[in-house]
Amino acid sequence: MPNAADTADQPWWKGAVIYQIYPRSFQDSNHDGIGDLNGITQRLEHIARLGADAIWISPFFTSPMRDFGYDIADYCDVDPIFGTLADFDALVARAHELGLKVTIDQVYAHSSDLHDWFVQSRANRSGDKADWYVWADPKADGTPPNNWQSVFGGPAWTWDARRGQYYMHQFLTSQPQLNVHKGEVQDALLDVMRFWLDRGVDGFRLDALNHAMHDPDFRDNPPAPNDGSPRTRPFDYQIKRYSQSHPGVVPFVERIRALCDEYGAIFTVAEVGGALAEEEMKAYTAGTNRLNSAYGFTFLYAPALTPTLVADTINRWPDEPAMGWPSWAFENHDAPRALSRWCAPEDRPAFARMKMALLMALRGNAILYQGEELGITQVDIPFERLQDPEAIANWPLTLSRDGARTPLPWSTDATQAGFSSVEPWLPHGDDHLALAVDAQESDPHSLLQFTRAMLALRKANPALRLGALDILVADDTCLAFRRTSKDQSLLCLFNLSREAIAWPANIDGSGRVLAAVNGAALCDLKPYAAILIEQ
Repeated sequence: MPNAADTADQPWWKGAVIYQIYPRSFQDSNHDGIGDLNGITQRLEHIARLGADAIWISPFFTSPMRDFGYDIADYCDVDPIFGTLADFDALVARAHELGLKVTIDQVYAHSSDLHDWFVQSRANRSGDKADWYVWADPKADGTPPNNWQSVFGGPAWTWDARRGQYYMHQFLTSQPQLNVHKGEVQDALLDVMRFWLDRGVDGFRLDALNHAMHDPDFRDNPPAPNDGSPRTRPFDYQIKRYSQSHPGVVPFVERIRALCDEYGAIFTVAEVGGALAEEEMKAYTAGTNRLNSAYGFTFLYAPALTPTLVADTINRWPDEPAMGWPSWAFENHDAPRALSRWCAPEDRPAFARMKMALLMALRGNAILYQGEELGITQVDIPFERLQDPEAIANWPLTLSRDGARTPLPWSTDATQAGFSSVEPWLPHGDDHLALAVDAQESDPHSLLQFTRAMLALRKANPALRLGALDILVADDTCLAFRRTSKDQSLLCLFNLSREAIAWPANIDGSGRVLAAVNGAALCDLKPYAAILIEQ
């Protein structure tokens, strides 16, 4: 039987389930069509009942909202559309009452061009903050200093007549690149972190961390080989060797960890994307003086969920000394909803259960995106309703991030599905009303109820929360692995196909069944079946 002592000496975040809240779309409390902090506070019991250990709140800081909060004009205040600092303090207090830890986003690669730091930096070349951002002289012919391209399209450089120089931006032109190489900039960012730690925050998700430093020599990026995949942006035509992923990020990471250690069990997780994501994730989490965890886009952008994909990804994070602790997300605010990527519409109910069981069985932290517990699908947003600047710029070839950011449906009968009393900032999905929280609360067989059961199972079994993971089978359809802790061994087996498959040879199925999903049994595994057995 499981031994509670197996988890008692571990930090709260290790093996945790973290529920991501996109505040614009969670709950609107003041009836302006946009979710807010008080709305989150009102609905925290939903997350606590789900069994999550923590919440992660996407940016709610002062911002012109050109990139919906990821362009920050004041790192230490709340944007009025979301509320006030007092509202945030009340949210933290209520979350802690419910046993939920609170983690928030930090965006250190860039700020808004309306941030006072940038206003001062662009004023002249000799002020106190003149080099707090990345500035460069033009080439002799007036063109940008190198060939770097921005993620959202076009050069990563914009001319500023006041300074007579170009400033760098890896995303929108209104998101100038902070010069994180500079010690004073790092000090200022650490002061931001301390501000939120002093308000009771329990952890941080560090956005686009590998974008935080560039090559100071401004060398050109080499061209990327054409692998035959569609390239919709100039950014896709380059290997980002010099515009991001500088090794100087690692010493900054160590400064972040040192500060967080002053406050005790603070959780830090980096978001890392790009061709070198795995290498950088491991560098940022290696040893005991760097970040606690990291996650990338392996699953978020995968067109299919296959046994090979899962096995290859998990095997890259073995349970070895000095190896970082991984986190996994199948969905978030930047990626299309998994049920719309990974299965046919008629298979969604069964697939959603299998997918949830798999996420809860993986070694690492599990990040649930709001609505994932309901089986929310991607919404096709018409062009005239688009808000996402990347989708607007690259329409119709870039799938809109707005489709994964639509308001959460709370009630089948209430106005605007209980999210707001007025038209929301993005439309609800046509099929989302039937998936509302109240409808699933009253259905004992709903995905919501199943998710609660799977989170409870993970929490009750140390092998699932903290144990090692060994892949046993990963063929075209079947994934089997063993989770083991000091006092427990679990066999976890999944059919990732829409056809029934036979029980794999040489896999002993004896033991106590902890979960049998979609009709799973020892004799055969029905479509999208999953079974967890204590042996």
